[in-house]
Amino acid sequence: MSEYLVLIYEDEGAWEKFDPASAGKMMGKMMDEHRVFGETNGAALRGGNALEPTASATSLRRDATGKLVVTDGAFAETKEALGGYYLIEASDLDEAIAVASQVPAPFGGVEVRPIRVFD
Repeated sequence: MSEYLVLIYEDEGAWEKFDPASAGKMMGKMMDEHRVFGETNGAALRGGNALEPTASATSLRRDATGKLVVTDGAFAETKEALGGYYLIEASDLDEAIAVASQVPAPFGGVEVRPIRVFD
């Protein structure tokens, strides 16, 4: 068995298009869908979490001299930002894709990446 990281991306701005009541209903529906995903795929799940919005991110880079530069915000500015992840175990990529295809991502999509094993 191999481990895969399922990265959940979404357009954070999409939530701002809804009034608070509608956004709350959509959030509740999405959380229910994640609960069902967890119940359905519990045997494959090894972990997972939702992330705070990109506005809460802090990025660290080293400049050409090797000096650490700390900046507010996400590492890259993109339309879709990393919003959460699941760590799953699957026999191969096809099985990982089958699990990942069930992840709710109403305003974006998911990415499946194998965990690198160092011998």
